[in-house]
Amino acid sequence: MADEVVLLGFWPSTYALRLRIALAEKGIKYEYKEEDVYNIKSQLLLESNPVHKKIPVLIHNGKPVNESLIALQYIDETWNDKAPLLPSDPYLRSQARFWADFVDNKIYDIGRKIWTTKGEEVEAATKEFIDCIKLLEAELGDKPFYGGETLGFVDVALVPIYSWFYVYEKFGNFSVERECPKLFACVKRCFEKESVSKSLPDQDKVYSLVMEIRTKLGIE
Repeated sequence: MADEVVLLGFWPSTYALRLRIALAEKGIKYEYKEEDVYNIKSQLLLESNPVHKKIPVLIHNGKPVNESLIALQYIDETWNDKAPLLPSDPYLRSQARFWADFVDNKIYDIGRKIWTTKGEEVEAATKEFIDCIKLLEAELGDKPFYGGETLGFVDVALVPIYSWFYVYEKFGNFSVERECPKLFACVKRCFEKESVSKSLPDQDKVYSLVMEIRTKLGIE
């Protein structure tokens, strides 16, 4: 009996996008269901994630897996015969989890502040964002990917940020490529993979959504 895999997501969500990339990288067929996260959430989402009531949710043979990094590791462990994302060495695995968690708790949260605030708050968020991506760039070193020679756990956790670069740069008035050329090159290198390029939305489309949200929030 074939696995039944369903992904509940929202098209610009960096958290949902990383699961789309992982499933594509593993060659796993799945059903994608778009959620209207700003209006009426589906009954399936509410039943699958009753605690946080948010996307993404990975449903494997009827069993939901919540929180994107947990789901990402679940994908890697469940389909472990295809394109492993986490290294086999326990220490290297711990480091990959650490930096993926750093991406979640720093990069994406601070990035949101860049486009949801004004004036000095934007400046402070931009400075903090640049400081954080410089730390990430230092961890990358001279490796082509965070996973070494191939796409790894941290790469998949991070690369959806590519779709948001234009938003961050526009409101923060900076250039990711100029500030962190090695990190930018790594993200672009990831984008050359079909599993990434076919999963990520266009930057202009993300920017248009952000402008709509800013208007609704009264930021403009």
